Amino acid sequence: MNTSIGISETNKLAVTKSLSKLLADEFVLYTKTRNAHWNIEGPDFHSMHLFFEAQYEALDDIMDGVAERIRMLGHYSPATLQAFLQLTHLSEKTGGDNTSAGFIKELVGDHESIIIFIRENINPFASEYGDAGTSDYITGLMEQHEKMAWMLRAHL
Repeated sequence: MNTSIGISETNKLAVTKSLSKLLADEFVLYTKTRNAHWNIEGPDFHSMHLFFEAQYEALDDIMDGVAERIRMLGHYSPATLQAFLQLTHLSEKTGGDNTSAGFIKELVGDHESIIIFIRENINPFASEYGDAGTSDYITGLMEQHEKMAWMLRAHL
């Protein structure tokens, strides 16, 4: 059934293409945060293991929300590793140390990259594509990423 919500199909497609990139970024960040949770080493292992767990659980909720937003607009969410790696702005972590500082620096950079991407899309979603709902939705996501990045930075 066609989604008739007062936004043209062309505009819905443009918004969902950006949301698909955001979903890919969220998935890569989620995976990197899981990696930190699984592979953290050092005297702060236990506290950071729990901290990274809380972060990846929050990212799991974010991913689900972004995918559902794409579906609300009448399109299908990307859902394969290959699609995510093609769409993401982020890079996979390769090597490095497994200390909290090493993981945190990488994760902060990724959160900041996502924050910038979201910020660049807030106004176009509302004014250019007539989708105030998605504009409002990603504003909330930006605030979540700002808080998560702050929490990470506080450990450095």
